[in-house]
Amino acid sequence: MTTLTGLPRAGQLDCVCAVASDDSPVAGRSTFLLATAFSLSVLAQILILGILPLAGLSLAPDHTWTSLPYAAFYAGAAVASLPASLLLDALGRRAAFSLGASLGIAGGLVLVWALVHWHFGALVLSAFWLGVAGGFSLFYRHAAAGLSGQGPRGTLLVFGAATLVGLVAPTLAGLAETMLSPLTFVGVAILAATAHIGSLVATAALPYGPERSFADEGATRTSFKDIRLPTLVGSLAWFLMTFLMGATPLAMVGCGLAEAVPGAIAWHVIAMYAPTLILATLPGRLGAARILSGGCAALLAGTLAFVLAGTVAGFSISTALVGIGWSLVTSGATLWIHRSGSPSRWALGLHDGSLLAGALLGALATSLFA
Repeated sequence: MTTLTGLPRAGQLDCVCAVASDDSPVAGRSTFLLATAFSLSVLAQILILGILPLAGLSLAPDHTWTSLPYAAFYAGAAVASLPASLLLDALGRRAAFSLGASLGIAGGLVLVWALVHWHFGALVLSAFWLGVAGGFSLFYRHAAAGLSGQGPRGTLLVFGAATLVGLVAPTLAGLAETMLSPLTFVGVAILAATAHIGSLVATAALPYGPERSFADEGATRTSFKDIRLPTLVGSLAWFLMTFLMGATPLAMVGCGLAEAVPGAIAWHVIAMYAPTLILATLPGRLGAARILSGGCAALLAGTLAFVLAGTVAGFSISTALVGIGWSLVTSGATLWIHRSGSPSRWALGLHDGSLLAGALLGALATSLFA
């Protein structure tokens, strides 16, 4: 008897719509859209993280609550990490990432209201929502790793594309503040919400298609146990980065260098993403372990520079070294967990959740400088 395997049967669910392949050039288009969405999300994060420590200092009802808005951002990102990972399978790239960008728009609008009405509770809530959006956008690099034909280069390109926003963020922030003067920080908040709108447009344009590296039942799965070392190193790097970058604006204000804060933060942002863009253009791979080691060395140097800093140049050098170290550690950890197979969604969620938990602890530690 002949078996008609091509015919549908009762209880079988088939997709009758055209499913986009992740093969080139579709994979190239997906990488471009992910890089665009990630860059705009990073622009929003630069703007928000630059004002949250200072806004908290101004709006907090008590000295002990000063760092709460800054910490709420990373709390939101940490809370979102595992749901974001699982929703990529449940909803797909386009819907999951668009949901994250939509939450960023909502958070930006609440932030505008909080700053206009000088409301501390709304400031904390908006920071949390914006953090949730940041937690979703952090998974763009994992999505790029799952595109066939892209490999590590796709991940590095998506992560490194945000280099450009570090160049324009201070100028855009200055223009936004000037346009809405005398309202403090409101222009920056509106600009951040607008950046998330752009991110939503980019994610909504992503083609439909399966996440091959995760959906393939025959693929080798990497468990969380296999990636404990890069996760631990990455968590420590995120702790140092958020602690120092939350403390730097406050320390500079204490040194009478308030006007130079945006410039120092800009150097930090450029240094956060430029190394990965350079790594993507190298003809050969340096190896995840070497990249991690170089990042740890840069972080230690940046920490020492911060301790000794008392001038604009000193703080700028510190922020740049911290950015380079964070970039190399995060990139090295990402390449490490994808190098020997396809990580499970739970492993990815726990990995990014651990990174963001470290970031949250670092943000809370900035209260020592408030």
